[in-house]
Amino acid sequence: MKRNVLGVLVDVTSYAGAVDDILAAARERRPFAVTALAVHGVMTGVLDREHGARLNSFDLVTPDGQPVRWALNVLHHAALTDRVCGPTLTLHVLRAAADEGLPVYLYGSTEQTLDRLVLNLQNTLPALKIAGHEASRFRAARPGEDVELAARIIASGARIVLVGLGCPRQEVFVHAMRPLLPMPLLAVGAAFDFHAGILRRPPVWMQKHGLEWLGRLALEPGRLWRRYLVLNPYYLALLAAQWARLRPADPPPSTTDRPTEFPV
Repeated sequence: MKRNVLGVLVDVTSYAGAVDDILAAARERRPFAVTALAVHGVMTGVLDREHGARLNSFDLVTPDGQPVRWALNVLHHAALTDRVCGPTLTLHVLRAAADEGLPVYLYGSTEQTLDRLVLNLQNTLPALKIAGHEASRFRAARPGEDVELAARIIASGARIVLVGLGCPRQEVFVHAMRPLLPMPLLAVGAAFDFHAGILRRPPVWMQKHGLEWLGRLALEPGRLWRRYLVLNPYYLALLAAQWARLRPADPPPSTTDRPTEFPV
């Protein structure tokens, strides 16, 4: 059930509901695009309507940040008691995939991060089948490279693909690859870095009270200051305007048009 948050359609869902939807698509071998949006992710769709149209074509968009969950509750009376954040959803999906013997493919980040991630997953989820992994090239895809990548993923036997390229690169990638892959693709944000042990997650109390951004800002101020100190207040102002019906928040129509350029 999708609801409008500043023109971006976000699903009213839970961890259990999201995992059920993802695993169903994996069992049935059908394309299924997933992302988890915090404030920054929503604002990328607000500030770039073309990207907003991409986001609105996703099969599942979960409320990653507490402020997005609050928006669903205030604007649409969703009564959500918890968010559905990317790193935690990743763990739930991996556990379910391990239980059902569904192989996964890891795409994105760096070789060093992926090596540590694979080792940690092998230690914590020994039943998990990792069909393959590839680091990001940190450039635009070359002509035909998307078809070659899709062929490698399909040949690996993977039934779920996890994509860690950062927002909004990962959403552009998932949107571009969805027509080529008969399986769920999950844009999981910083999940690779967290589960590889490279980044520390803020304390649980900060996560529950919508202060995870502050913990992350403290860890990476040079990279994240604009995301949080500029976009967060702007998000709140726009949200207040939508609540007061002072600003139209018509969602851009979803698009299935594949981008001419996308990151790999």
